[in-house]
Amino acid sequence: MANRSRFLSLFLFVGLAATAAVNAQSSAAKPAGDTRLDRAIKLTIRSQYNVPPDYSITLGKRAKSEIDGYDQLPVTFMSGGGQTKTTNFLISSDNNTLARLEKFDLTKNPAALISILGRPIRGNPQAKVTVISFDDLECPFCSRMNAVLFPATEKHYGSLVRYVYKDFPLPMHPWAMHAAVDVNCLATQSPTGYWNLVDYIHSHADDISGPRGQENIAQSFLRLDAAARDEGKRQKVDMNKLNSCIGKQDDKAIRQSIKEGETVGVDGTPTLFINGERAAGALSQDMLWPIIDRALRDAGQTPPPENSGARATAPAAAPVR
Repeated sequence: MANRSRFLSLFLFVGLAATAAVNAQSSAAKPAGDTRLDRAIKLTIRSQYNVPPDYSITLGKRAKSEIDGYDQLPVTFMSGGGQTKTTNFLISSDNNTLARLEKFDLTKNPAALISILGRPIRGNPQAKVTVISFDDLECPFCSRMNAVLFPATEKHYGSLVRYVYKDFPLPMHPWAMHAAVDVNCLATQSPTGYWNLVDYIHSHADDISGPRGQENIAQSFLRLDAAARDEGKRQKVDMNKLNSCIGKQDDKAIRQSIKEGETVGVDGTPTLFINGERAAGALSQDMLWPIIDRALRDAGQTPPPENSGARATAPAAAPVR
């Protein structure tokens, strides 16, 4: 899985739930500011959450919590650069247990914010299960994921599943944004041409980049434009309109897609949402199909029997941070 090039804040860890024993010297309640208890709390938090050494931890004032037998304890983290974040922990009345409690709003599903309006759909438009993939056309892990989805997964599930790609070109990939613009230029006139071009780019990324050590971004742009025009001719689209779109390289829609992805927690590619269930990284077929099967059952449909002859061999890829 390829990730956006950005600082991964420590603040991600405060959303995890954990319970840890605090080795206080006595089970008797201790007043706020007790040095031994404060250190025990800080050491526990650092060890449980792998807090980077350049982050400082400050404990706030204890207050009554909603949980019987526990007080609320605000803990403030400050990075070496001065960024701060305060989150509430729970500490037992006897000072022996530290915990984190998370609340989730079951009425809100972040994946519901993902819009597929106007996006080219592959498969049955009326299918009850939707696979949405945030994709980078230059990402090698996305190429693997594309190969797992098409044709084996598409063939296996037939009309039961539909597939939608959302653009998420990463800044580390020099021609990914240009590729996203080109395929979307074609999509406005030919959804079939869009998917053909997506498949072509994913399977010919090395050819588009050029010989290793001799990469030339201007040449990559020319190869992408030529591939888009060739596919446009095959689909008999309005070439004047296609050429105008390619020439403008208007990336506003792509950047909006990136923003939308970040809103739902996407920070790398590929990231899939299967009827709202998130799956990050280039999943193997063995990992992907159970998720789709689960979504089908939850939608009241019976998954097709496994067909070993259709199994893909693309391996799962570990995330690259």
